[in-house]
Order: sequence, then C-alpha cells, then structure tokens
Amino acid sequence: MSGTIDPSALAANLAAVRARVDAACRAAGRDPAGVSVLPVSKTFGAEAVRAAFALGERRFGENRVQEVREKAPLLADCALEWVIIGPLQTNKAKDVARLAHEVQTLDRIELAEALDHRLQLEGRAIDVLVQVKTSPEESKHGLAPEALPGLLAALRRFDTLRVGGLMTIATHTDDETEVRRCFRQLRELRDAMAAAGHDLPRLSMGMSGDFALAIAEGATEVRIGSAIFGARPATAG
Repeated sequence: MSGTIDPSALAANLAAVRARVDAACRAAGRDPAGVSVLPVSKTFGAEAVRAAFALGERRFGENRVQEVREKAPLLADCALEWVIIGPLQTNKAKDVARLAHEVQTLDRIELAEALDHRLQLEGRAIDVLVQVKTSPEESKHGLAPEALPGLLAALRRFDTLRVGGLMTIATHTDDETEVRRCFRQLRELRDAMAAAGHDLPRLSMGMSGDFALAIAEGATEVRIGSAIFGARPATAG
C-alpha cells in the first residue's frame, strides 16, 4: 500500500473534488447537497485514511476486505465506516460482518445468505446496495438487470441487510454516450423498482473519470479515489 501523504495536498484535493461535484450538480440542475462523495482509499495506507479522517471524512471505500482487515486495527481510535465496493466472495462474509458498515456490491442471493448468517452471529445489520451490471464488458461484475426484481424480492427476508439502492460501474470508454447509457439504465431500473414498491433512494455511480456524467443521470453518490489521494502505486493494479 502507498505510504505517506501530504495533509495539505489532501485537503486541497478534497476541496477540489467537492467543487467539481458541486459544479456538475449545478450544470445538471441538481442540488449539490443531494450528491455525496465516497473517498476510495484502496491501496493507500492507514495514515492516508487517518489524514482524511482528520479533515472530516468518515466513510471510506475499499475494494478488498483484506485491506480493511489490515487497516482497521491501526485506526481503531477513529469512528470510521468501511464501505466494500469491490466484488465479494462468500468466504469473506465473516470479516465483512465484523468490520464493514456497508456493502455496495451485493449481486446474488448466496452472498446475501452468507452475510446474513454472519451478521446474525455478530448481532449487527449493515447497509447494502445491489450492484447491477450495465456494461457489456466481461471484466465488470454485477447482477443482470432482468434479475433485479427477483433478488430485491428475496432480500426482503433478511433483517440484517438494509437495502438502500443500486450501484454500477460504467463501460470503460471515451464514448460519453455509452457511459451515460449505463448510468441512465441504473436510474431507470431504480425508478421501475420504486414503482413496484421497493424504496431505493441511493444510486452509487461514477468515479474520478466519469462522475459528472453520473451526476447528470441521477447519481446520489460518487466514488472518488485517485483525485483525492493521488496517483496509485504502479503495483496496485
């Protein structure tokens, strides 16, 4: 994981990102208060998270549960909320139930069952978003859009999983029309599910390179990593 970070540079980066998000909201005719920023701390060490915490950040996105397990003990004195934003295997449910506040990548009933079992043992409940695959790329994860109604119906039986919305990752392309299509599809799915009785106010979509397009299509949260913490180390992948 990446090493030291300059707190003043971090503060400037956070302010710059928030200003860009606010500008994108205004351009889309939206209230900036309706879009939150999730700092993505994957590959950056505990000190980077601590520095962001000192600047008022409380929620941090991580791709790998292993990283949360490594950082959490070093930050036990900070009231942090860890958000899992990477693909999740069922065998990681124990660590998630113990450490995470939210999972944004729930995409199958088997994972829900594993999380529910472990959360019951911990006496906890967590927030979850259902990840939907809106991109044709094989590298992208998520539930097929047509399977969403069935999964949402099945999730209603789990008291430990508070389903609050949907998440997606757009196609990795310079074609803004295609990127917007991905985000628009998620919003339209959310609206259709709302009409069917599912309360899903949150749309987590958009990252450093495409968050303005996501905001234009209705994102309520954007996941920002390098624009806040700086360039990731070359070995981070």
